[in-house]
Amino acid sequence: MLAPTADIISAARADGRGVGAFNVIQVEHAEALVAGAEKAGAPVVLQISENAVRYHGALEPIARATLAVAGSSTAPVAVHLDHATDVALVHEAVRLGFGSVMYDASVMSYVDNVAATTDVVRHCHEHGVYVEAELGEVGGKDGVHAPGARTDPDEAAAYVAATGVDALAVAVGTSHAMLTRDATVDVGLIERLRATVPVPLVLHGSSGVPDDDLRRAVRAGMTKINIATQLNKAFTAAVRAYLEANPAVVDTRKYLGAGRDAVAAEVARLLAVLGA
Repeated sequence: MLAPTADIISAARADGRGVGAFNVIQVEHAEALVAGAEKAGAPVVLQISENAVRYHGALEPIARATLAVAGSSTAPVAVHLDHATDVALVHEAVRLGFGSVMYDASVMSYVDNVAATTDVVRHCHEHGVYVEAELGEVGGKDGVHAPGARTDPDEAAAYVAATGVDALAVAVGTSHAMLTRDATVDVGLIERLRATVPVPLVLHGSSGVPDDDLRRAVRAGMTKINIATQLNKAFTAAVRAYLEANPAVVDTRKYLGAGRDAVAAEVARLLAVLGA
């Protein structure tokens, strides 16, 4: 069932659970994420990033497919626009019925970030849409590996008060697009952020975090846990293995189905790790 992001995140935060937020690239991903959530008996957030929109050439087709998959699920499923820098794309997501957006003005100066994000929050809240934002830049964007980035708790609290955002992505040692799971998460900083920042915290770049550290991050105060690369690894490995074992196959359903099944299994496993 299609569920409001606010309801899923708020309930998890109150219970000290993590919420898995996984990226949709193709419709097979959306189907796999929902299958994994149903197997785990847990809610899930399906995310479409601005990069995925660029890949497809438009938001609406993949968005409508994802919303349809979410709506047919027996698990609570939210649909979210991830890492949007284009305000027009945010407005389109709102129009299409997304439950939440992540507006990313992190490359701007603090003053400009606050001004731009406040405008987005005003528009989204007028339409009942939940807004996530980011203060400072989480490592790994555009291929830059910068896990040394850290969010200051007091600045984060001031940013939330100034913008009115509903959730905040924070830098605590993770990095986007990591292929290895050896990121060092600053659990002490998460605890300080949880005590200082009045909205749910979001961990980006979580594919690089080992299972035990994901559990620690949730216990310390992280709520929404974004994972994309780890699932792409599972999808690609399954497709590669299928094609190597069946070199004569040309029916795309065969190998994409193998990838979909692998992602569904990994999603169910990760949701258990997060205590979702």
